[in-house]
Amino acid sequence: MGGIVSSHLRFSCETIADGHSSGVNHIHAGSRRTIATDAVPVPSRRRISVFFYGSFIRRDVMARGGLNPERFEVARLSGFEIHISPYAALTPSTQCSVYGVLVQATHEELAALYSMDGVGVFHPEAVVVETAGGKLTPALCYIPPSAGDGPADRDYLDRLVAAGREYGFPDWYLHHLNERRST
Repeated sequence: MGGIVSSHLRFSCETIADGHSSGVNHIHAGSRRTIATDAVPVPSRRRISVFFYGSFIRRDVMARGGLNPERFEVARLSGFEIHISPYAALTPSTQCSVYGVLVQATHEELAALYSMDGVGVFHPEAVVVETAGGKLTPALCYIPPSAGDGPADRDYLDRLVAAGREYGFPDWYLHHLNERRST
């Protein structure tokens, strides 16, 4: 089903009395059979946990894409390394962690963010992050298929470090980000 962002569908249904056969598969509901005659995408209002680690940790960038979370929670994603080449990308690592923010968003809000001009290709991945309070939380995290091969964009990195400082990311992590200038 091309173009459907959410998997939530509303069905227009036709009910057939028992004993009537129409030659199609039926969904049994009590003593009646229901046939889904057409599927219409329905926007989901359900919010899911999302972990951001790059541009989208910045409130102004989120707002440009139509996302204005009520709450931001600092969280750590273990098992990944951050690369700034020229923008943030994650790669698996057994020795590293990445800091970011955990927010709640709808699938539609995420689709709008990741379709903004200038946003590259990212794949949603299921991850488990640890909040500053030590709580493990399942979340969605968008990860590019590969890290770039260019030098770090210095202005981008400055804005990323400034946002991390505002959220209270650990000093060692901010220092680690600053070291990305030379890699």
